[in-house]
Amino acid sequence: MTEVGAPREERIRRALTHLRNDTTDEFGHVTWFEPREFTDPAVAQRERDLIFGRVPSIVAHGSEIPRAGDFFTLQMPRNNIIVVRQRDGGVKALVNLCRHRGALLEKEDKGRCRLFSCPYHRWSYDMDGSLRTITRDNTFGEPERETLGLIELPTEERHGFIWVIDDADAEIDVASWLGPEMDAILASYDLGAKLCVQSEGFDEPVNWKIMQDAFLDGYHIQYAHPNTAAKHIHTNVLAFDDFGRHCRFIAPRKSIDRWIEEDPGDHSLANDVTETHFLLPNSTLLRQPDHFQLLTFRPHPTEPQRSRMEMRLIVPPVEQTTLTEEKWTRLWDKNWQILLDVLHAEDFPLLRDSQRGMTSASAGRMVLGQNEVANQVFRREIQELLKQK
Repeated sequence: MTEVGAPREERIRRALTHLRNDTTDEFGHVTWFEPREFTDPAVAQRERDLIFGRVPSIVAHGSEIPRAGDFFTLQMPRNNIIVVRQRDGGVKALVNLCRHRGALLEKEDKGRCRLFSCPYHRWSYDMDGSLRTITRDNTFGEPERETLGLIELPTEERHGFIWVIDDADAEIDVASWLGPEMDAILASYDLGAKLCVQSEGFDEPVNWKIMQDAFLDGYHIQYAHPNTAAKHIHTNVLAFDDFGRHCRFIAPRKSIDRWIEEDPGDHSLANDVTETHFLLPNSTLLRQPDHFQLLTFRPHPTEPQRSRMEMRLIVPPVEQTTLTEEKWTRLWDKNWQILLDVLHAEDFPLLRDSQRGMTSASAGRMVLGQNEVANQVFRREIQELLKQK
């Protein structure tokens, strides 16, 4: 495997040195911000248009729609969409709207079909979005049928993920968006050969940036998760790489502690860390010792104080492990339940309260520390996108 930047074992040892010295990689300065960034409808509108309407973001793992005709529906910040696997193996994202009178074509969260049929007047569309049937067309008249297919959004499947830009007039190039470093990093993980075995979405009364920030933050673990994550992951210790739009960082797990007083030499420490990747604009990909977790955060289409979080568990197929199918299933079911329990009991209540706090008229300006380096990169890059015309 070709590595990007410093070798992984070297980066892990940098984190181990930080752990010994009670230090961490840092950003160059503190950064001030205003609570209105999380409450202002005008800011939210610019984010929907200039971020999600301009750049690729992940909407699913390809294994979630493996066969032709498999689909799922999704509320993006700007469009309701149907994402459907095509007969040629490709993927399309189609605006979920009949071109006749605007009825929602598909209300199910997911399914499999040969065509999409409108419940209002039974116009139908092929899975590629082309208009198939106008009912009672002998009395309807002569519309330009070739212009009445479903509207298609730019879509690309790369590194196992399905990426969409939420604007029909945009053009998509995921490799260019990722840049050579992050594109190579994701390629090295062979994520397309893995399976999404669990996924769930959560609609929360919290701005999407507050949600995303929480899952880039290694500073809060000891305080917000004392009886869960803090038992396994060290707080405020990161070995960080800044790739401009995107970044990655290593956080040491508590299992590394046996090497604090002893030189590990050539012994691999790969199982003693979690490695997090931030993929601008709204995804956190966590590399655990034996699997991946993907977290995505999307703004509500109208309300700045609401968002949707989606969580996915991405694992090697049972054939690539030494486990029986029963043990493999039990392992990931247990892992998933732990994640859900922490989200509902600890993360979500805290983040809902943060959103409530941001609405205070006299909240005053707020600050990101130098140690909150991934959060600094997230804000820096979001502000760059918002400078667009």
